[in-house]
Amino acid sequence: MRWTLAVALMLALGYAPASLAQPNENAARQQLDAIGQEIEAAAQRLSATGQARDSAERELRHVETELAETHQRLDQLQAERRQLADETTQLRQHRERLEGEREAQYAALSQQLAALYRLGPTPQLKLLLNQSDPAELDRMQAYLNRLTQARQQRLTDISRLDTALADTEQALSERQTRLDALADELEEQSAILAQRTEERRGVVATLDDRYGSEEDRLADLNQSREQAEQQLRAIQAELARLAEPTPTTHITRTQGDLPWPVQGAITATFQRRDGVHYNGIVIRADSGSAVTAVHTGRVVFADWMRGFGNLLIIDHGDQIMTLYAHLQQFSARPGQQVSRGAEIGRVGNSGGQTNPALYFEVRRSGEPINPQRWIARR
Repeated sequence: MRWTLAVALMLALGYAPASLAQPNENAARQQLDAIGQEIEAAAQRLSATGQARDSAERELRHVETELAETHQRLDQLQAERRQLADETTQLRQHRERLEGEREAQYAALSQQLAALYRLGPTPQLKLLLNQSDPAELDRMQAYLNRLTQARQQRLTDISRLDTALADTEQALSERQTRLDALADELEEQSAILAQRTEERRGVVATLDDRYGSEEDRLADLNQSREQAEQQLRAIQAELARLAEPTPTTHITRTQGDLPWPVQGAITATFQRRDGVHYNGIVIRADSGSAVTAVHTGRVVFADWMRGFGNLLIIDHGDQIMTLYAHLQQFSARPGQQVSRGAEIGRVGNSGGQTNPALYFEVRRSGEPINPQRWIARR
């Protein structure tokens, strides 16, 4: 039974033999979804624990969490606006094609009516009265029938085109109404973003003012690191309590060849400084730059943590986890499976940082290891 489950889990992650049947793959995906839901529930329990020491840090968490949500909402609105703009362009092009086709149908109908006009009001009666050749009469009658059918078809086509144009105009009107509403909401969210940014600046200044010396600041950073270690151990314990562990993604085979989570200069290396950045590396990058998963895995944590700000953790199986901190916003949620190169967040300066940067860690069995031994050399 456990062998079947293990094979199913490997199949859902793309490591199954080609000979296994499709129903097994579907069962595996359902099992993985169940694991994701269990991880999400565990993450919610962890997020409910206290992570801020005093009122200033609680306020910082509150403001930076709202900032992340505002950034996410703005991204959603911008994406929807781009989609609507593309759809509007396509609809206008479609309308132009319909109008051109309708003009062509009107021109053809005009030619047919002109031909009928030249034949006079009663061409059949004229043919009978002139006692024309019966064969010629039959040919003329067939011609008149085809002309009448073609005229009726033109009228039907024009009616269809008129309906299609009306539908297109309605769709264009609906999209324009939504675009106008999006413009108003974007303006509102931008104002909220500016307000939250100013609030954060004030909270960070309050936090900075409480330090009497650099030694006090360093002591606080080390305390934040100790609190974070406790939280990370709690995450590790939650993962150990799962009914089924995260299946292997063979991340150990990629050591030294993992892609960088973001492109930039390393400003702090592994275990070369004190404070919260002691166990990983800091990569400076522009605010809002996309942060990507270095390998396939499952998101097990995505929340604010003291010292790290918005922190996202991916479990890759085989007791390997990667951590991404100081994010501006999250692009993935706990329980979600992500693939190598998938966007999981954006670079920011959450956690009270002065400059935007990404803090990146790799952990094996809960212990930090040098990330530079895992990511590819440049």
